Amino acid sequence: MSKRRVVITGMGVITPLGHHVDALYQNLIAGKSGVGWINHFDASKFPTKIAAQVQNFDLSKYVPDAQKYEFSGVNTNFALAAAKQALADAGLLGQTNDDLVAGIYLGSGEGNHEFHQLVDCISRSCSPDGLQVDGAEFYNHGLKLFRPACEYELEMHTTAGHLAEAFDLQGPNFTCLTACAASSQAIGEAVAMIRYGDADLMLSGGAHSMIHPLGVTGFNLLTALSTNNADPTKASRPFDRNRDGFVLGEGSGMIVLEELEHAKKRGATIYAELTGYGTTADAYRVTDSHPEGRGAIACIANALADAGLTPQDIGYVNAHGTSTQVNDRVESVAIKKLFGDHAYKTPISSSKSMLGHLIAAAGVVELIISIMTIRNGVMPPTINYETPDPDCDLDYIPNTAREKRVDHVLSNSFGFGGQNISLVVSRFRD
Repeated sequence: MSKRRVVITGMGVITPLGHHVDALYQNLIAGKSGVGWINHFDASKFPTKIAAQVQNFDLSKYVPDAQKYEFSGVNTNFALAAAKQALADAGLLGQTNDDLVAGIYLGSGEGNHEFHQLVDCISRSCSPDGLQVDGAEFYNHGLKLFRPACEYELEMHTTAGHLAEAFDLQGPNFTCLTACAASSQAIGEAVAMIRYGDADLMLSGGAHSMIHPLGVTGFNLLTALSTNNADPTKASRPFDRNRDGFVLGEGSGMIVLEELEHAKKRGATIYAELTGYGTTADAYRVTDSHPEGRGAIACIANALADAGLTPQDIGYVNAHGTSTQVNDRVESVAIKKLFGDHAYKTPISSSKSMLGHLIAAAGVVELIISIMTIRNGVMPPTINYETPDPDCDLDYIPNTAREKRVDHVLSNSFGFGGQNISLVVSRFRD
């Protein structure tokens, strides 16, 4: 069975650098940073006090019944807004078609954390010496303090359910959470469904925020976050020798994926074509990439083979580029091993230098940036690149955007647990 072609016909974002695609892209091209002091909670006693937060977000600007989602996590709120943009961009809002199989595939993170209620409940249930928690007392206080609506909103799949209801998308509905690779994996799997006739149209992408006490604590325990609190906008420095960890970000990106002939028949604007999808597991460690990049190499090779391209065809790489010592070195190793001498001729940059790490939403937002690069002929920079690292010796488009016609972009997403996803997006040719 021949593969059906899959194109992108709509895009939407909510990010620390803009609440729509054009604003995001222009801020990236200008080299602006979305990183600042955490104000979602009091982080003054944390080793990491900085993050890239979404500012001035108002869900009521995107949905008429915003109060309905008052107990939802920000992941759902961001997703609703980005999905509304993407569907409107694709000309699909309010349209019904009995013959259309339209579904959802999300890489979405956890929802509402009732952190303060949890702490309150524990404190009320502690023994006088503070060494034990009385289970019965915890239960009794929990019944009063925890809100039922927040309990089901904590689950990842509720976001996709809200989107299905809000936009009447009655087709296949899936959610995955493979850490930093989640939304890229969701897109790849959605593409496969369309290619082989299980759907004609899929809304795909991701949404996430881990800028809360549990999220920051966890990543601090893993020593994964930058502690460069003195200069927040300089903290995320992918591929720089002095990098000391990534910066948490948050937000959502959504795209409309559509079978080519269906898109043409309805006269949709086609932004680009999703031509390649590769997925592998490192099968090594939960938090570390394989030092020789074996999973990443195989993943990129699979995506190129799926697209029918060679490394020489790739005009730009939007790197995973987290700003951690291990990841940046291993990603550079993988590109060099697979691309050979061409690696040194291929421009690479990390959007996380400006956006921070959007975790489950990172892949889709970076794919949208890749699409905008194809359409506008300007590659965003890697800001804060000041001190070269001998282990990272490629062209990372340091600090200043660069003009170049690009026909094919490789976008990498490598997640905790060893999940590797590479996507290839190409200039559309009929």
